[in-house]
Amino acid sequence: MNKEILKTGVQDFIIENLNADIVSVSLKKSPFQGVRSSELAQQLKGHQKIREKVPDWYAKKGLFFPPSLNLEQASSQATARYKSKLVGGKILMDITGGFGVDSYFLSQQFEHTDYYELNPELAEIVEHNFRILGAENIKVHPGDGMEALREKGDKGKKPDWVYADPSRRHQRKGKVIRLEDYQPDIPSNLPWILNACRNLLLKTSPMLDVEAGLQALTPVREIHIVAVQNEVRELLWWIDPAWSGETRIIAVDLQQDARHTFAFTQAEAMAAPREYSQPLEYLYEPNAAMLKSGAFDLIGQRYGLKKLHRNTHLFTSNELIAFPGRRFSILEVLPYKPGRLDLRQGHVSARNFPESVDLIRKRNRIRPGGSDYFFFVRSADEGLKVLKTKKV
Repeated sequence: MNKEILKTGVQDFIIENLNADIVSVSLKKSPFQGVRSSELAQQLKGHQKIREKVPDWYAKKGLFFPPSLNLEQASSQATARYKSKLVGGKILMDITGGFGVDSYFLSQQFEHTDYYELNPELAEIVEHNFRILGAENIKVHPGDGMEALREKGDKGKKPDWVYADPSRRHQRKGKVIRLEDYQPDIPSNLPWILNACRNLLLKTSPMLDVEAGLQALTPVREIHIVAVQNEVRELLWWIDPAWSGETRIIAVDLQQDARHTFAFTQAEAMAAPREYSQPLEYLYEPNAAMLKSGAFDLIGQRYGLKKLHRNTHLFTSNELIAFPGRRFSILEVLPYKPGRLDLRQGHVSARNFPESVDLIRKRNRIRPGGSDYFFFVRSADEGLKVLKTKKV
């Protein structure tokens, strides 16, 4: 950590040039002795990366940014604030600290937070940033959070919550999705982890299969499928050593001015009736978090809608209703006749359909853009159909 970067003149330069071209800054001679152009570019890039991700930290004078790789897995402010509402108590241990976004927001629900990070240089940077941000109840520990937790468990000093966001970059395999490839490996160590804490909140990749996670992480009290602006960003697993009840699944989409939540148990999802229909007047596409949940029959039951097909995860109705996802008015239903469709321009989606969007566009000469939305689907009678729609 080059502390020359923290000097007033350098910080003023950084804040005044937040919108500068990074490449240009890195190629020009640095105006500051003791600070390389590449270091200035790194700081500017860090500010630019968190402009949308952590707006409360953007343009904050005095913050120090590590290389971009350390920022990639950091949570966004929206998801960090969301998970902070799930926890609370006296002591929190963040055993995989990283850039510290989650520690910062989670710490606001605890009297004391212990942050652990294996990379000593990153830990030094985060400790400095916490001071700048006024997070006085966080103690930074350069070292192995897993070992620290084991020691606390052996001494009977259980934290109220342990938070873990394991690295999804494997030394040999690169980016990974399977839980057993994460570092640290939580499933293999779960028995003693749960013996050393009262609650564990685990963040995993949004690509992780929910059923696979449930099998590896028992006992799971809640799973939170967290989307931001209709993009699933992370899965959160509340693992409670004392829990013996059903797992509750919460699919949430965090919008700028609203929050859409769909919560259920697996028993409710299994008991929901299956109702299918040919396309009616309106078409509904669930938001990304609901789609990830897999509770399609329950979605139909809760909202009084019918599915187009068991494996076509779109819904239909004759009456327009409020719905957490996209809604369309169906203008026309056409049988699929490749090359003979009069669909000149529009947005194309393929659902449970044997052809890709690119192939559909090419075979039917459909230009992108416009106000029409074309859904190429398999319907309840197993027929291939084209739904010409407009957004409602």
